[in-house]
Amino acid sequence: MKVPLANLLCITVLASSGSSFPMERRGAAGKEKKVQYAAWDDVNVLAHGLLQLGQGLKEHVDKTKGQMRDITIKMKVFNVTVSELGKLTQRLLEDNEALKAKAKNLEDHENQILNVSTDLQERTQELVRDRQKDHEKMNKLEEKVDGMMQGEGLEVGNGNSTDPRNIQLMLEAQNKRIDDLVERIKQQQEKLDKQNMRIRTLQNQIHMRNERSSHRLKDDDVHLNTSSEQRDSPVAVASDCHELFMRGETTSGLYTIQPADSQPFEVYCEMTPDGGWTVIQRRQDGSIDFDQLWQAYQTGFGSLNGEFWLGLEKIYSLSKRGNYILKVQFSDWRDESQTIKYPFRMNGEEKNYSLQILESSAGNLETSLSTEASGVPFSTRDKDNDQKNDLNCAKQLSGGWWFSNCGRSNLNGRYFVTPAPKQRHQRKQGVFWKTWRGRYYPLKTTTMMIAPVEIENKS
Repeated sequence: MKVPLANLLCITVLASSGSSFPMERRGAAGKEKKVQYAAWDDVNVLAHGLLQLGQGLKEHVDKTKGQMRDITIKMKVFNVTVSELGKLTQRLLEDNEALKAKAKNLEDHENQILNVSTDLQERTQELVRDRQKDHEKMNKLEEKVDGMMQGEGLEVGNGNSTDPRNIQLMLEAQNKRIDDLVERIKQQQEKLDKQNMRIRTLQNQIHMRNERSSHRLKDDDVHLNTSSEQRDSPVAVASDCHELFMRGETTSGLYTIQPADSQPFEVYCEMTPDGGWTVIQRRQDGSIDFDQLWQAYQTGFGSLNGEFWLGLEKIYSLSKRGNYILKVQFSDWRDESQTIKYPFRMNGEEKNYSLQILESSAGNLETSLSTEASGVPFSTRDKDNDQKNDLNCAKQLSGGWWFSNCGRSNLNGRYFVTPAPKQRHQRKQGVFWKTWRGRYYPLKTTTMMIAPVEIENKS
């Protein structure tokens, strides 16, 4: 039977206060003796102490109930977490098995390609040996022909002379066979080059898949050791187009990259057999006005699928690690083209994005881009940083550029469709490269792109 705590306390107080009632005591002779009473203050103190004890017990019981509820909730959460961890572990095991299967399939495919490549090489070697034999036969035939021309070995009187016409036909047949063999060797070599390219691409894909698998497993291990609420981190965004190429991307187009200490942004990647180039400028039809102010050149403008300027800050974030190459391509209105490459270094906004060419080429074509040791700052018509004290090159020539002076190059000038304007002051505002077609020749197309120096080591 359960008794409420308040009733129990009341009973205890009454029992204790009972000592305050008068008590009669009789002596041996039966006479009444003096009645004794307990002090009322003592009774109050005792009752107050009991009440405080009861209140303390009640608070302790309430606190214990709250702790029990917290423990119950934590146990439920723990059970849920254990269940989730079990499911996650099972999923990780399944993913690991799937990755192993994919890696094995890629390895088998690579082995098949290597076998095909080996067969092609053996066939090429056989063709080379056949060609060598044909050359030896040709040499012998040439010796015979020389002997015939000098009267050696001919037996005209005996009727055993060899017909020179037949020998000529034999030589022509041998030459045709040699030409056919050379053409077959070229075709086989092209196939070998394509197979090698595919092998290298597959190797890069396998390498990147292995890295992703390794990173993913490491992240999952950290996830299991820390919290059930943590999830796998996504694969890091590539820092430039060449890193995308090393991950297996071989198609030119738009991609998102994220250089170190920078926000992700979209770029146009020019993929070549040797690697990926990040395009920073393109002129092709005059659809975009490049006579822009400093802020526009700093952040970028235009369409990545057409004409555009990527932006000084983005170019700096790409190249600030150093060891980058600038490739400049341009063409004239006869569709003749030129390509120039510079190792370069570019500074940040505090130095007005100055461009420094690290190696000076002996060729005259390259001298149109300045090679000042301290670098040449970028200029626009609202921010004059050029080395001309008496005028603003960006205002005089149009567009923003690394102007050391106003007359060597400007790929961001006005776009003129031939014929160019007759006025001299207008023609010098065009897109030009002085050491190629002259200062007053408007170029048809220009493309500027950058890539790490490793791309040259593989070419």
